[in-house]
Amino acid sequence: MAIEDSGLSGFHKMDIEERTKKIGQLCGLKEEELEVLTGRGLSNEMADRMIENVIGTYELPLGIATNFRVNERDYLVPMVMEESSVVAAASYAAKLSRPTGGFHAHSTDPVMISQIQVTGVHDPHRASVELMENKVRLLELADEQDPVLLRYGGGARDLMCRVLECRYGSYLIVHLLVDCRDAMGANAVNTMAEALAPEVERITGGRVYLRILSNLARYRLTRARVTYSKEVIGEETIEGILQAYEFARVDPYRCATHNKGVMNGVIGVVNATGNDSRAVEAGAHSYATMGGGYSPLTRWERNSHGDLAGSIEMPLAVGIVGGVTSTHPVSKVCMKILGVSSARELQEIMASVGLAQNFAALRALATEGIQKGHMKLHAQNMAIAAGASGEILDRVVEAMVKEGKVRADRARELVEEFGG
Repeated sequence: MAIEDSGLSGFHKMDIEERTKKIGQLCGLKEEELEVLTGRGLSNEMADRMIENVIGTYELPLGIATNFRVNERDYLVPMVMEESSVVAAASYAAKLSRPTGGFHAHSTDPVMISQIQVTGVHDPHRASVELMENKVRLLELADEQDPVLLRYGGGARDLMCRVLECRYGSYLIVHLLVDCRDAMGANAVNTMAEALAPEVERITGGRVYLRILSNLARYRLTRARVTYSKEVIGEETIEGILQAYEFARVDPYRCATHNKGVMNGVIGVVNATGNDSRAVEAGAHSYATMGGGYSPLTRWERNSHGDLAGSIEMPLAVGIVGGVTSTHPVSKVCMKILGVSSARELQEIMASVGLAQNFAALRALATEGIQKGHMKLHAQNMAIAAGASGEILDRVVEAMVKEGKVRADRARELVEEFGG
């Protein structure tokens, strides 16, 4: 269900029970779905069916990023992560974007690539031509493997060939392009590639080894843009963000951390919705190298009105059906909170959150420094690790932040001092 307003005033001041109840009311969650969020999520029995050698489960915090408006619709965005201040930073960045309309995003058709590696072909360029002559038949064979995908409007779309020179001679690499609709698509494209392999061998006279998807989903792109008004964030902040962005553009050492900040936002949503974080990370960082170096996933510039204009472009291979998304009880509730109806809509939210998180990080770096936002939450973690709880926890955190000494040894000293 769509929500009217994602700007939940005072949400961060509520306790967990109040927040959960509020989200339940806004998103129409049932009692059993609320129970999933409050600690009755993934059972050992279900975990044992998901991976091998299970001995238990491992939990991470689930938070809600507020204030997001994407394509003129408000969203409450579930995020799963362990890093302090990310949810708060994304929420604040989204709030600052609302006076100028929030985020605007779009995505391409959800086309994935499966690669077929053909070896031992003496004339690979001629073999490429012969494969293209048989393209229609090969695409039909691929489509036969997944009639359900066809029924939903997806299926094999194209065939491409590349010749790579390597230490063993030439590889003929066949790319099968498949529209996966609302699925991430790994199983579908891999099954199709497996089915094509014998026919590819017959046509080329070579031997096929690998038949596997590529996580560089360069045809499954999502783009988002946002404008921050100079009246809202200040001209000095805009100048600082532009300088920070330029640093990332010209230096790969800085760019790695710049893009990591983008992925803080993206992966938080990926985790919450039960999608494959490793696939998304691999696709994003490999896409960042396609210009010949390693480049920022975002772009920041000053528009003709003097406002800050930001944009992002990245591959996002995620789905809303199949896999963990459809089976993990917490992921299913998170999907209900989001209220998305397609994988493309989910991708557009993820890209917007990544852009928001990047803005928040650059703003902090260019103004008060990144540590101020992290300080209190980091101090809480240190105090808890030192054994603090209740009133003593609050006193230890307050003392460390005031002193500017957020360290494990100081936390232990303060716990001993206040615990008496």
